[in-house]
Amino acid sequence: MLFHFRNKFPQLNPFWDKYQEFQQRMEIPAKTILLEEGKISHHYIFIEKGCVRAFFDTDGGDKTVQFLFENEGLTSFDSFVNNKPGSFTFETIEPSVVYLLPKKYVIKLMDELSGEPYFTQMILQVFADRQSHYINEFVSFIRDTAEQRYQKLLNERPHIIMRVPQHYIASYLGISTVHLSRIKSKLAKGKLHF
Repeated sequence: MLFHFRNKFPQLNPFWDKYQEFQQRMEIPAKTILLEEGKISHHYIFIEKGCVRAFFDTDGGDKTVQFLFENEGLTSFDSFVNNKPGSFTFETIEPSVVYLLPKKYVIKLMDELSGEPYFTQMILQVFADRQSHYINEFVSFIRDTAEQRYQKLLNERPHIIMRVPQHYIASYLGISTVHLSRIKSKLAKGKLHF
């Protein structure tokens, strides 16, 4: 939640440096579960290298809801804050390097930072950006067709198309891999217009 802001807020470097020693660096292969659905989140995780997907189980399958990449942080926020079982599983898609910071140190860091000028504004901005992203995703699933959602992904986040396997993209769009192949074929032939 915080270490990926190091470059944006260099005035807070003494805080980042102080808590660096409490992070556990892990080099992990693809298909590694970082946090399992139904378990309580006890760490903040920072992705130095790699790609992670968030998903939940659905009657024998799963539904991908988010992709996270380098210099992004993650935790099951409700679980982390309220000690409740998490709603999502976080799994690496690629070989990755991540840092884990235990909750007790996150709380200490937040307490120390709360006295810093602009910290509250920074946190509010982070939450507002995430909230806006999730609302836009939610509205898109109600309003847009699968074709429109795929086109939006191509236009706004092409790195996902380049790095994420097609079956995860199909899951994220709420369609089958066959349907995704049809959409890609129509786009390649210029038969889809938005």
